[in-house]
Amino acid sequence: VQLQASGGGLVQAGGSLRLSCAASIRTFSYYDMGWFRQAPGKEREFVAAISCFGSSTNYSESVKGRFAVSRDNAKNTVYLQMNSLKPEDTAVYYCAYHMRCGFLRDRYNYWGQGTQVTVSS
Repeated sequence: VQLQASGGGLVQAGGSLRLSCAASIRTFSYYDMGWFRQAPGKEREFVAAISCFGSSTNYSESVKGRFAVSRDNAKNTVYLQMNSLKPEDTAVYYCAYHMRCGFLRDRYNYWGQGTQVTVSS
């Protein structure tokens, strides 16, 4: 398994969660990493992304100001800190990567299994 997401769970509205995605990729630091989510009955959507060395980030409008993406290349791990969570953030969250650096909104080709985030009102 190349990407392993964890950290999901049940949280009340206004609460916080931190997702982690551990990558077993030898060249992890060369690639952009993205977070996506899919709610029941909806299409998968982009949430956030971070460039290969962490110098650039990009967020969807729906999470901007509440979520923060970061990475630790020494640990081959990318994180998604989620604050001020809302019921509409409920979804399965996925991490992904593509073999490019600095193209945060380009297509992501490699996906991990998801982790469920449920926000209760």
